[in-house]
Amino acid sequence: MSEDEVTALLEGARKLQLATINPDGTPHLVTMFYGLDKGRITFWTYGKAQKARNLARDPRVSCLIEAGEDYAELRGVLVYGRVTPMDDAESVLAVGMAVARRMTPGVADELLRPYVEQTGRKRVAYVVEPTKMVSWDHRRLS
Repeated sequence: MSEDEVTALLEGARKLQLATINPDGTPHLVTMFYGLDKGRITFWTYGKAQKARNLARDPRVSCLIEAGEDYAELRGVLVYGRVTPMDDAESVLAVGMAVARRMTPGVADELLRPYVEQTGRKRVAYVVEPTKMVSWDHRRLS
């Protein structure tokens, strides 16, 4: 996919599959809503979540964003990278708002902010610094 197509998919999607590494080396895979900051993936989670514990030990992640229902429609972006934690209140709020907007499109910020502020007290936010990106588009196969 071209850079513009990758950007469009990242901007248009709402969820990703996030893989972190468990203490025993096995992958820990979860679905996450995410935000974007200057084209980089951001997400947040509770500080005591398994993914947060994994990331504190090993900051490597894989993020899969995909679209399409039938085989001939499948397309996706796989981002390999390392996370940088953001645990200051302002950064957590900014990432939380970006995520909440994706979770609830069209809902006014004034309605989202109380939820984000409340749950943000127990959360850590992350930005993914990409090290490698792979993309595909099966619509081109026909």
